[in-house]
Amino acid sequence: MAGVTKEHVLEQLKTVTGPDFNSNIVELGLVSDIFIADNKVFFSITVPAARAQELEPLRAAAERVVKAMPDVTGAIVALTAEKKGGPTSDDAPPRPAPTARPAQRPAPAGSVPPQRVPAQPAAPAHSHGHAAAPVKSGVPGVGAIIAVASGKGGVGKSTTAVNLALGLKANGHRVGILDADIYGPSMPRLLGLHGKPEVISGRVLKPMEGYGLKVMSIGFLVDEETPMIWRGPMVMSALTQMLREVQWGDLDVLVVDMPPGTGDAQLTMAQQVPLAGAVIVSTPQDLALIDARKGLNMFKKVDVPLLGIVENMSYFIAPDTGARYDIFGYGGARKEAERLGVPFLGEVPLVMEIRETSDAGTPVVVSNPGGPQAKVYREIAAKVWDQLAAAKANPGRTAPAIVFE
Repeated sequence: MAGVTKEHVLEQLKTVTGPDFNSNIVELGLVSDIFIADNKVFFSITVPAARAQELEPLRAAAERVVKAMPDVTGAIVALTAEKKGGPTSDDAPPRPAPTARPAQRPAPAGSVPPQRVPAQPAAPAHSHGHAAAPVKSGVPGVGAIIAVASGKGGVGKSTTAVNLALGLKANGHRVGILDADIYGPSMPRLLGLHGKPEVISGRVLKPMEGYGLKVMSIGFLVDEETPMIWRGPMVMSALTQMLREVQWGDLDVLVVDMPPGTGDAQLTMAQQVPLAGAVIVSTPQDLALIDARKGLNMFKKVDVPLLGIVENMSYFIAPDTGARYDIFGYGGARKEAERLGVPFLGEVPLVMEIRETSDAGTPVVVSNPGGPQAKVYREIAAKVWDQLAAAKANPGRTAPAIVFE
């Protein structure tokens, strides 16, 4: 019978020798719960924090044997760090056999340095040091990476992200967009894209393209209605692979559409790449602004520059009369930006055209480029670009090292 089961995966993983050389990773209890969606397999391997870097070949070997299974169309395997000891905490060297692929890729993108993941809130001293160096490099060919985030859902963050990316493109820049919202990917629908990315060189994905943007989303890899029930390390590994194992080519800007909130995805991006800055999306109402402050404070805490605040659904224009109505209040995000000393990037009105074009997969910046809404997004994009250019004129910023308190 066609299809992949957890039992089949576990049987295959029993062929992967554990770091003690005497048993396999399944018998050692290192394999997490296995999640399967559309014949794609997701799981994590628990290893001691101190040995995470050297045990990357173990992760690569597990991923390789699962990908080789009949009916398996893909696999994402993460290393999970735990401070407790166990069968792998001895000083035996890692298994040397699965080194062919890492030798070709000295810093595999799937690696998540466990001493820097949220599984270790009590180990701030290990958040600095030699393990930080491999994860501070940028993405080859990408000039700047910016995050579009919000403190809560429902404020139009993804719509803002895609129109910001298209605004940058309309202003003459080479742009890509990464849909980092693992639990609720939106880019396939917002850009009207269907199908699966092409795999090149065995592991690297070729991004999809829409309206001149390079696009990658977990929504291309998993069916739209499949629930994504992932643990934190799986989210981090998936994001890292979609960022670093994609052939982005030469881009001026990569826009990252973050999931709402202040969790693993934001911390992963702050850890793994030198973010050029973050754009916070909010509505004018007090409740949304409270959550937006959390997003602002999180990025400040991890030393990511704040490019500014966008006030979405700022006001409503009645289609019949043209009258303006401040449904969610007035000027809340602008006042908050002034209070915090953060740039205010602009107001995006609540109009049916933006909603309709987004649902149709033809965002307003490309469906009505001469309209007033597209003009707003292009102006926001210009302000963001100006700040990026100013930051490049003052180089020296490196990716932050995360300290968990």
